[in-house]
Amino acid sequence: MNTDSNNSNHEKRIAILIDGDNAQATLIDYIVVEAGRYGNATIRRVYGDWTTSNMKSWKDILNSYAFQPMQQFRYSVGKNATDSAMIIDAMDILHSEQVDAFCLVSSDSDYTRLATRIRESGKLVVGIGKKMTPRAFVSACDVFIYTENLEELEKQKKRAAARQQKAEKLSSADVDLVENIEQAIEMVGTDDEGWTRLSEVGTAVRRIDPGFDPRSYGAKQLATLVRNLKSSFELKKMSGKSSILIRSKSED
Repeated sequence: MNTDSNNSNHEKRIAILIDGDNAQATLIDYIVVEAGRYGNATIRRVYGDWTTSNMKSWKDILNSYAFQPMQQFRYSVGKNATDSAMIIDAMDILHSEQVDAFCLVSSDSDYTRLATRIRESGKLVVGIGKKMTPRAFVSACDVFIYTENLEELEKQKKRAAARQQKAEKLSSADVDLVENIEQAIEMVGTDDEGWTRLSEVGTAVRRIDPGFDPRSYGAKQLATLVRNLKSSFELKKMSGKSSILIRSKSED
C-alpha cells in the first residue's frame, strides 16, 4: 500500500453472497475482511434452507455481522436450489448497479458462469472457497482465496491472542479490540514496512464493528486508544504531514 495516496477501493461497494450449504460459518471474520479489501460490503446475504440443522452454525453469527438470511427450500432430493436462488439474486443486483464488485463464497462449479457474466459486465469478482474448488470457477474470478489459508491464519491468530492475553493480562474485550484493529489493518493494506493510515484503519474497524467507539474504552480519539495498546501497535506521523500511521507489532 502507498500511504501517500488515497486508495479508491475503499469508496467502492461490494456484495458478499454466501452459499451457506457450501461454506464455513467459522470463517466469517476472514470472509468479511477479505471482501473488505475491495470495498464496503453494502449487501451481505447467506443462502440456504434455514429449516435444516446444517444451517445452525450460520444462525448463530448472522446478527453479529449484519448478514441477511435468504431462505430457499429444497424442493427435490439431490437438487441444489440454493445455487439457483443465489445466481438469480446476483443477476438482479448486477443489473440494478448497486455495487462495484461481488464476493462469491462457495466451492461449487455451478457459479462459474455467474462469475464470468459478472466480469463481462466490468465488475470485480472475488471468489472464496476450498482448494477442491473446480479450476473453472477459480479461473472465472478476478481473485480467488482458498479457505484453507484462512483457516491457518485463524489458528495462528488464536495462538497469538492466547499468548498475548496471558502475558499482558488483557481482558477479553481488549483482546477482541486488538483483533479487530489487526483485521482492519489487513483490510486496508499496508506498505512494505507494515505501515498504513490510522484514519483508514478507523473506517475499517467500524465496518467490522459498527458500534466501535474509542470512548467505550475511555479514549476520546482512536490515536489515544491505540497508544494505550502500545504492546500491540505503534504509531508515527508522516513526514511533513499531519496524518498518523499505524503498524501492528506482529509485523516485527
